[in-house]
Formats: sequence, structure tokens, C-alpha cells
Amino acid sequence: MGYNTMCEATKNNLWGYFMRTILWFIYFWAYLVAVLPKFYRCKKLTAQGRIKESDAIMEEAVRKWARRLLKAAGVKVEITGLQNIPQGAVVYVGNHQGNFDIPLMLGYLPKPCGVLAKKELEKVPFIRSWMKLLHCVFVDRSNPRKAVESLGKATALLEEGYSMLIFPEGTRSRGEQVGPFKTGAFRAASKAKVPIVPLCISGSYKVMEAHGFWIHPATVRIKFLPPVHTAQLSREELKDLDSHIRQLIVEEKEKM
Repeated sequence: MGYNTMCEATKNNLWGYFMRTILWFIYFWAYLVAVLPKFYRCKKLTAQGRIKESDAIMEEAVRKWARRLLKAAGVKVEITGLQNIPQGAVVYVGNHQGNFDIPLMLGYLPKPCGVLAKKELEKVPFIRSWMKLLHCVFVDRSNPRKAVESLGKATALLEEGYSMLIFPEGTRSRGEQVGPFKTGAFRAASKAKVPIVPLCISGSYKVMEAHGFWIHPATVRIKFLPPVHTAQLSREELKDLDSHIRQLIVEEKEKM
């Protein structure tokens, strides 16, 4: 292949990534606007105390939205270990590689869950309202008192039977490495006495973070590991739970 041909191919690829990214963001917001009637219906049902009906509508709408976003981005998803997810409320604990981790989870978890999310997302129009209906909890890590209050809300939701998704690194790794884990996720799980389901994500950073802002097609692998039953752990085991779960995820990722 000649130099000019290579340059032309590169230019075409860059144009393709640019168009994919622009169209993806248009679809992202257009879909949220299109389902506004469902959003207002869910708000009305919630105000009437018909929470289960609202949850069912939200689960269907959000799963469709997340899967279509992934398809529009050209993401191929490979999932293993679903048989490891027990019945009832659980805390999903995973490594956090990129922006697409949350759509991946919302689109492919077998049952709906809330997300322990950074406070900044509460400032995003539309998104914050949808997340609240999904039983998400916003955490202000710069304010210890408010962070403790948020963990209390997450614990209460777990006790009510809602599962929670937590990325204890607290930020995206933007690669295959796994950062240190913060302990909040594990305190919520142990207080509510619910199992922790560790999960490994590999390749999600290749969709966006590996290329700056531009969206690229990629294959993402997700593996759910056997649950850790917090109610059966000793005080010493609970003390080391964050490092134990992190080690499980790191070791499994090396095999993926």
C-alpha cells in the first residue's frame, strides 16, 4: 500500500469515527427525549406509591436504551458467569475502565440495580432524574459527612431488596490496570448482609478512553465471579474484604 493510499485510508477512518461519535451523542439525547412520556408516567406511579410498576417500566426502558447505545457505538459484548448471581439483592463490585461501563451494566445485568455514582452526575439534566428513578445514589467524596449519608441510603436500598452497582476505584482507570479500592461498597454490603458479586470488565476503555473523545468499535468482556456472602464472614475477614475482592478481580482479569 502506497503512502498516499495509507493517508487516504487513515482520513476515511478518522471521518468514520467522527461521524459515529456525533451520531451516538445525538441518539443518546434523542432517545431520552423520546421516552419522556414513560419518565413522567414513572414519576406519577412513584408519587402514588406504585413503585413496582414504575420499576418495571424503568427496567425495560433503560435496558433498551443502554443496549442500543452500545450497538450504535459498535460494541460487541461477551458475558460469562451469569450463573454466579444469586437471587435477591446483591452488591455488584467491579473494576472501572471507562465511560461505557455503566451502559454495559444497565444493558446486560439480569436484574435492575441502582448505581453508587459520583456527585457530578447529579448536575446533568435528564440524566439525574432518570438515575433517581433507577434508585441510584449520588456520592460527594469531598464531603465525608455527606458520603456517609449516601452509603446509608445505599444500605437502606439494599435492605429493601434493590441491588447496587459500585465501582470502588472511584474513577476510571482508562486501561487494564486496577486501582486501589475504597471501602464504602463493602461497608454497605456488610451492613445490609447481602452478597457481593465481583465482576471483571476488560476492554471497555477501548471504546472511548483509548482514543481520546472519539468512539471506536470494540469487544468488551464481562465476567461475574462467585458471590462472597458477607453475612458469613468474621470481623477480620470483613476488615480485609476490599483487598480480597480486588485480588479476586485482578487475578481473574489476568486470565481474560
